[in-house]
Amino acid sequence: MKLFNKEVNNFYLSILGITIFVLVAFILFSLVGKHFIIKEEAETTIYFVDNISPGHKLVIDRFNKLNEGKIKVIPIDLPFEKFSTNERKELLIRYLRSKSDRIDIFSVDQIWTQRFAKFVEPLGNHFPVKKRDEYLKAAIESCYYDGQLVAIPLYVDISVMYYNKQQFQKHPDFNRIKDELDSYITWEKFIDLSKGFDDKTKPFYIFPAASYEGLVCSYFELLESQNYSIFSGDSIRITSKESVKALQLLIDLVHKYKLSPLAVTTYKETEADLNFISKNGIFLRNWPGFYKWYKTFINDNEDPEKKYGMVPLPHFSGSKPASVIGGWNLMISVTSKKKTAALEFIKFLNSSEAQIIMYSHSGFLPVINSLYDKISSGGDEKINFFKNLFKTYVHRPYTVNYTRYSDIIANYINLAIKNNLNAYEVLKKAEQVINSNQIFIK
Repeated sequence: MKLFNKEVNNFYLSILGITIFVLVAFILFSLVGKHFIIKEEAETTIYFVDNISPGHKLVIDRFNKLNEGKIKVIPIDLPFEKFSTNERKELLIRYLRSKSDRIDIFSVDQIWTQRFAKFVEPLGNHFPVKKRDEYLKAAIESCYYDGQLVAIPLYVDISVMYYNKQQFQKHPDFNRIKDELDSYITWEKFIDLSKGFDDKTKPFYIFPAASYEGLVCSYFELLESQNYSIFSGDSIRITSKESVKALQLLIDLVHKYKLSPLAVTTYKETEADLNFISKNGIFLRNWPGFYKWYKTFINDNEDPEKKYGMVPLPHFSGSKPASVIGGWNLMISVTSKKKTAALEFIKFLNSSEAQIIMYSHSGFLPVINSLYDKISSGGDEKINFFKNLFKTYVHRPYTVNYTRYSDIIANYINLAIKNNLNAYEVLKKAEQVINSNQIFIK
């Protein structure tokens, strides 16, 4: 009987407790109304600065759809057609110096990474060493500053030469010459090759030689193929015989051999491309994205791969084949208040899905090793061309002051080509300006 009474008492106590809880909850809800309901966290908006290509747009749309209600990426477009790499660099530097939190993620040219390191969030804790091994060496090695991972690669570039199939196939010895081109032709043979093309109204070799980073790429390519480094202790030496030889060729292509028009000294990539197409040129120095650029800006109804082929760039006799590596890296601003969301977007940009979209729709080469075999197995033969070309890659110096060195070198090399100046004297002047540490103004 006592046990029964105890169970009854416990039952009534439970009912009383539930009644009190419901009563308190009702009173609280009556007092605070809708504010008592716990709200879901609002969607996080992050801002991403880059040249927003068709591939970028598709990847951003895909990420936003997958993360609807959680994260939304807003692109800020700095198109290559309106902003040179140097102009883009200066815009970003000025904005980041203001310590604004409006930029969350931005992309930088590989050789800017160290220059921008002080403005960004270190990423080493989020990308362990094993994960980094998945990237192309040519891509991930540019992402460090002082031994610390400060960037993640988005895509890579490597210099390549395009040829006009229609014009080139008119040559009576086309097949033999094509084999030589595919097997890394020398500059000496390339210059002799020009003699077989009678129509001098068509430019034989177009390369961008305006005073900007693209010209410096051509210079370093010729220099590095000779296994020469410009650094000597704390100073820079660009008056070596290797350096003079590199610049002299660029001058001679215009003035001695007449393979390139003087107008190349005003060309950046876009102007070089347009001249090559409009003048029905024979050869063009460019990057892997040329085909996609052609379909986007020239004619979407044409297949540029049927009109233009790809071969490696020439190299000096007795030197190694060399193609300058380029590309763009991703960085997270240290002043961003949305770093976690920004990191999620970077990881998505490096996913197989996003990398293949970027390659398929904008021609940007993937940064993940395994994707080259995957894309090749899908029937894309030209990806193997680039995979083999990576064996010859050389890079520009990874140093904090590179952008200053580059501005000075570009200015003086451009002047030398434009005015047919003495290569040694021009390089001597550039070397003096660089090592003086004086402020350089063009």
